[in-house]
Amino acid sequence: MDLGANVTQLPERALRVLQITDSHLGSDGDESLLGINTEQSLRDVLTAINEKHPGAAPFDLIVATGDISNDGKRPSYQRFVQIVREYLPGMPLAWLEGNHDDPAGMRVKNLPQPLSHIVGVGDWRMILLSSRVPFEERGELPESELIRLEKLLAIRPESPTLVMMHHQPVPVGCAWLDQYKVANSEAFFDIIDRHPNVKGVVWGHVHQDFYMRRGTVELFATPSTCVQFKPRNDDFTVDQKMPGYRVFELHDDGRIGTYVNRVEGFSYNVDLSSSGY
Repeated sequence: MDLGANVTQLPERALRVLQITDSHLGSDGDESLLGINTEQSLRDVLTAINEKHPGAAPFDLIVATGDISNDGKRPSYQRFVQIVREYLPGMPLAWLEGNHDDPAGMRVKNLPQPLSHIVGVGDWRMILLSSRVPFEERGELPESELIRLEKLLAIRPESPTLVMMHHQPVPVGCAWLDQYKVANSEAFFDIIDRHPNVKGVVWGHVHQDFYMRRGTVELFATPSTCVQFKPRNDDFTVDQKMPGYRVFELHDDGRIGTYVNRVEGFSYNVDLSSSGY
């Protein structure tokens, strides 16, 4: 396995990784989720990113952590790649699949395919895992992914690493969401605990900001680029917070700096009365 592939040089400043997640695009621009047009909200998030991070190539890597599509069809993935590269050209783009995604549809045509599996930038490694269970909402890491994770962590024990997936491996405090967390998270954390080069675990799925520390490892969830779910609610509850994104600033000594920004200056007509989606 060539871990030298997909590697760029570490800049003099801290490495910057942009996480966007849960865009839920449809095959055309009319797709809506709980009253929000998902293409428009993605464009609004990308506009906010450009406004807050001006200049050429402000990020060293962009990672989309699943539920890129709402229908799993190839046109939605082609549109996602085109839209992201329209606003953020020239930067490496990686993605992984969520429960709404179809890996077959993610094989985009006539466009550079986003990176997947493992991406190196400078001294850091981003390991992208699939927690998707076909035709189910819940998450689980297949044995093949656990084996791959263990091997990759052992090959480069000196490299600080972020592990990224779609589903949450720990409860986030919302019972309706936590029933779908990674079912075999104990096996996952058994591996993480054996490898101190893992500095953070990152996911999407929960459509909200979340942070906790588990020993020396930091755990992060990130707001969706469309609808937000209200934290610490056991029943399905839509939040009035705006869509957002997360930036990681990765230092060569293994420290992680991070922050979440959201769209500002206007609001959406979100269906707050909905009991599900």
